[in-house]
Amino acid sequence: MEMKWFLSKIQDDFRGGKINLEKTQRLLEKLDIRCSYIHVKRIFKTSDYPVVLSLENHCSPAQQEIMADNLQTTFGESLLSDMLADFPDTLPSPEALKFKVLVKNKKIGTLKETHERKGSDKRGENQDKETGVKKLSGVTLFKKKKTRKLKIALALSDLVIYTKAEKFKSFQHSRLYQQFNENNSIGETQARKLSKLRAHEFIFHTRKFITRIYPKATRADSSNFNPQEFWNIGCQMVALNFQTPGLPMDLQNGKFLDNGGSGYILKPHFLRESESYFNPSDIKDSMPITLTIRLISGIQLPLTHSSSNKGDTLVIIEVFGVPNDQMKQQTRVIKKNAFSPRWNETFTFIIHVPELALIRFVVESQGLIAGNEFLGQYTLPLLCMNKGYRRVPLFSRMGESLEPASLFVYVWYVR
Repeated sequence: MEMKWFLSKIQDDFRGGKINLEKTQRLLEKLDIRCSYIHVKRIFKTSDYPVVLSLENHCSPAQQEIMADNLQTTFGESLLSDMLADFPDTLPSPEALKFKVLVKNKKIGTLKETHERKGSDKRGENQDKETGVKKLSGVTLFKKKKTRKLKIALALSDLVIYTKAEKFKSFQHSRLYQQFNENNSIGETQARKLSKLRAHEFIFHTRKFITRIYPKATRADSSNFNPQEFWNIGCQMVALNFQTPGLPMDLQNGKFLDNGGSGYILKPHFLRESESYFNPSDIKDSMPITLTIRLISGIQLPLTHSSSNKGDTLVIIEVFGVPNDQMKQQTRVIKKNAFSPRWNETFTFIIHVPELALIRFVVESQGLIAGNEFLGQYTLPLLCMNKGYRRVPLFSRMGESLEPASLFVYVWYVR
């Protein structure tokens, strides 16, 4: 109730044009904003691999010090606050960072300077991060119209180790200046344009630096973009609005089945090797897979809104991957049978880059007036599909299991 009142009070003052910044700061300092409900063991319940906390930080230096104290109190030894001895100048693998929480935020100075300050009192120490004009050999590069200073509390800055947030300027700037521990965030519109015009440079960039793609600001309805187009060029973090169900979230959940839902998967070799010239829009010298799926039957498919098991059911099989691989095929409609429909239809797909391909099964009920009604879906990486007779479980639009609803299929593929 105290937090709810506080936010309401600030909003009232703001609307009335009488916001008092000093008073607000004192209230924030008095209010103990702790994530005490967060338990480290619960964070690592699903996966042992590291968790990255990306901070949207608009706080004053005094408030940032409170944030730093709370982070250290909450996560204790799990919070990575110094570079690992074996990785002073390279990014460690997720294996080396197991059970660690990493803070992603702006940072001042180098990791060596952070290490030297270890154990010292940093209260009240703030530094300015100035963004201005870079010069090289007398030539002005990457000119900016304005120069601004960001005040960062040293206590919070020193908690940022391998995930330093750095604004993306250009691929050329990154090659010249970007450090191994600096991460870029790029908006979906800019990233989409770069992926089409400069795909090879983009892939080379993601080989060296962690790159995050985020939804454009105009998505006021919390809609999502298709994450597949950015996985195709090796982006490590593709941010989605998790509160909005639908196709993008189905792809997100299916993608990470490749490593048991751990949150981390190894990129294909052609997105990791420096000598690779892979371009998702121009596939050359591929070794395609011929995928055959025989869709045999359905088992207790979900009911429609009319709560009738006499729905007219059909299944759509979709392939998501590089542009040339994206396709879908559909079964015939089985009339008035959602309990145990039988299709016995065979579908064949030629997939050029199977390492990036996802297969999505969608069950719908045909509607002639209002359109088809979604009943359930299941998405998984192509190379996670085992050959032979298989049962495909179904999930709702919200990602909930619809057990025992499922499809019975036969899968076979050859390269």
